[in-house]
This record gives sequence, C-alpha cells and structure tokens, in this order.
Amino acid sequence: MRDMNRLLRNSLLGLIFLLVMGIGTIVHAQGRMTIQATAMGTSTQMGKVYNVNIHIEQFSTPDDQKALIDAFNRSGQDGLVDILEDMKPKGRVRFASGGVGNDVKYIMELPSESGRRFRLVTDRNIAFGELYAGTRSRDYSVGAIELVLTPDGKGSGTVLPACKLKVDKKTQEIEIETYQNPWKLANFIVSNN
Repeated sequence: MRDMNRLLRNSLLGLIFLLVMGIGTIVHAQGRMTIQATAMGTSTQMGKVYNVNIHIEQFSTPDDQKALIDAFNRSGQDGLVDILEDMKPKGRVRFASGGVGNDVKYIMELPSESGRRFRLVTDRNIAFGELYAGTRSRDYSVGAIELVLTPDGKGSGTVLPACKLKVDKKTQEIEIETYQNPWKLANFIVSNN
C-alpha cells in the first residue's frame, strides 16, 4: 500500500511538472513574433530609409524588470548596462543596412487602449572607433524601441539608437537623453511564428 501511494504521488508530481512545463511553452510560443517595418530618419537623418526586422522570442519577466530597476537605483546607467549585458536575449533587431543585428535583452508588453504596445531595451554595441577616439557617443550605451501595433495590422514606433538614462534631481523622474535623433517606424508587417 505504501509503495502504491508513493507511486501515485510521484506520478502526480510528474504530471504537474509536465503541465507546468507545457504552460510555459505555450506562453513562450504566444510571445513569438516577427515584425518588419521601415525606419525613416528624422532631422539630420531626414530622407534615409532602412528596413528593420524585429524578432520577439519571449517577454521579460517581472524579475528582469526588478533587476534593472534595482541596478539603476544603485549605480545609474552603468549598473543598468551591466545587468543588460548579463541578461539572456529575448529577441533580436536587425537593420537591413548590413550586419547581423543586435540581441534585445529586455522586451515588455505594456497596457494600451489602441492595440498592443511593446518596449524593447538593450545594451548598445559600441564600435572600436568610438572607444579608441573617446567620443561622447560611448556614454550613450543603451538602445530602445517603442512599438504600438493596432488591431488592423498597422502600427507606429520610435527607435532610439543611442541613449542614456538619468534622474532629474528636482522631479526625481527618469529622463532619456538621446545622442542621435530618433527614427520613426512605419509600414508594419507582423507575423506570429
């Protein structure tokens, strides 16, 4: 009888484990999507147009968000970048201007009344020339994308290719300072993988 109870308990625990793993796989699969868009330059980049491919594999967890907030509160932008560098990629973004693209380390879906809203943040690859020359651009070590996808399949977005975060000492609010002008995203094609 004892062996039968132990077998039943172990079977039940195994079934629960498989169920939880299955749910995790379903959630992971629901998050996967590919977004193709056109990035259009603004201000000094006016007239430049690039194709952009954004691959979302999974969304970040509340633990990821907490780790980023804690690191920023502790050490500012440098702490945030250190945590981003250690995070597992959640997706990838590639501009069709060449190269393999960059891993996206933080992807969050935010509440929105007009469709689905996403925020993507990653550490920025800093080129050897930037490091060697000691240019001001190396201080802007974070890249961000904001996307809004409407139910009719259209959308809009903004790319901040090089930015840094800082806290306004008077208001205690986080501000984003950009090194380059933002790029506008349009002409969306969304596919769920």
